[in-house]
Amino acid sequence: MNKQEYLKHIDEVIANGRFKDNWESLSQYEVPKWYKDAKFGIFIHWGIYSVPAFGNEWYSRNMYIRGSREYLHHIRTYGAHKNFGYKDFIPMFKAENYDSNEWAELFKKAGAQYVVPVAEHHDGFQMYKSDISHWNAFEMGPKKDTLGMLTKSVNDLGIVNGCSSHRIEHWFFMGHGKDFDSDIKDDEVEGDFYYPAMPEANHHDLFSKPTPDKAFLEDWLVRCCEIVDNYNPKIFYFDWWIQHSSAKPYLKKFAAYYYNRAVERNQEVVINYKHDAFMFGCAVVDIERGQFKDAKPYIWQTDTSVARNSWCYTKGNKYKPVNEIICTLIDVVSKNGRMLLNIGPKADGTIPENDRNTLLEIGKWLEINGEAIYSSKVWRYSEEGPTKTVEGQFSDGNGSHFTSKDFRFTVNGDCIYVFALKYPKRQKITVKRLADADASKLPVFNGIIKNVSVLGFDEKVDYYRDRRGLHIKTQNVASDKPVVFKIELA
Repeated sequence: MNKQEYLKHIDEVIANGRFKDNWESLSQYEVPKWYKDAKFGIFIHWGIYSVPAFGNEWYSRNMYIRGSREYLHHIRTYGAHKNFGYKDFIPMFKAENYDSNEWAELFKKAGAQYVVPVAEHHDGFQMYKSDISHWNAFEMGPKKDTLGMLTKSVNDLGIVNGCSSHRIEHWFFMGHGKDFDSDIKDDEVEGDFYYPAMPEANHHDLFSKPTPDKAFLEDWLVRCCEIVDNYNPKIFYFDWWIQHSSAKPYLKKFAAYYYNRAVERNQEVVINYKHDAFMFGCAVVDIERGQFKDAKPYIWQTDTSVARNSWCYTKGNKYKPVNEIICTLIDVVSKNGRMLLNIGPKADGTIPENDRNTLLEIGKWLEINGEAIYSSKVWRYSEEGPTKTVEGQFSDGNGSHFTSKDFRFTVNGDCIYVFALKYPKRQKITVKRLADADASKLPVFNGIIKNVSVLGFDEKVDYYRDRRGLHIKTQNVASDKPVVFKIELA
């Protein structure tokens, strides 16, 4: 189908489906049980930007900003922009060592329940076979349907497949290349790689001009729906700028189309969004590199990365300690969230050793403590202790320094799980939330504790309750990662 035929098809699916392209209809959406039970997913930023591996995944924008680190690095390394532009990295992006089965096996060992590869980033290069544009990984660069291969591999292992689209920012992403003599020209037409390369949006006023025009937004809609039809993602993640006012009608069309196609396939799906792009309740809110400070009655997600400085592979990535990532996962889950953790493969398709080791360590911890995470629910309290979570996006950059008095809680079945985020060497803790409280005072916990055990350690736990708390003492429990106590109730 050409674009106009596809747009007609989209309208027909909406007209004949349960969901219509208005907020009232879309508000009937319900978060699927599989996503309520899922707590941990893998995000993957991999593309042309993995070739220069410098700065971050915004290399395609920053290399055209005169005076920037990327601009100067590009000239030193590759020459003048008019002779070697971003498009000239495509033949260098070979993915010659890409093994989707190996990736999927690693994600399985990491304990991931869903995987969300970037299908198209701001640079406009599609990581999948497409009839909409020839600028894709199946026809150029790797000459492989990288998204399709990974989709099959993760599904074969029982992992939920998803994808993300960052396409909408392409409207302005290459615009700085028109400020000087580069390979980005004014005569690009719809469908070309550098199209439309408009002046950059004002980040402080997202509704200012330049406003994406109808042709671009229709192209955006068709690209997204093509992915839905060809790859059947159960999660469709959107990056920012879809909250632009001009995108609203197209967002509603996409959601109605996606949800209706899921109904046709007898499936349940999820849309992740940021910045109130969707009407609340019509999809699942996501906080980039950040969290909520309190437990929420609704399902939400954080997306963050193994590295602090970049989402893609760079030669200078600054990696987070594994313990910090696990503590973030625990904090998020205790507050009704899910964590989508990003890695950045190299241009040849190999996963860097640091990324791999981080995932394997997380997997080992989850193998022992997963019953406190997977399918868990929020308890009446999510936390205890002096260290408070900073709320909002981009708030996880410095890590959290938890103390031996910081705890998080979940429930699963007839058990409460207590996460000791920093278990003390003296092996004694007091959990005030589980005190044998006076019924005339709040907070009150009147549950009957049948047994207390520690996950991953073969020893009997000494414990008793009084009005100060649940006192727990062990003899041979030591870990540089959070320790989880299982509180079985009568």
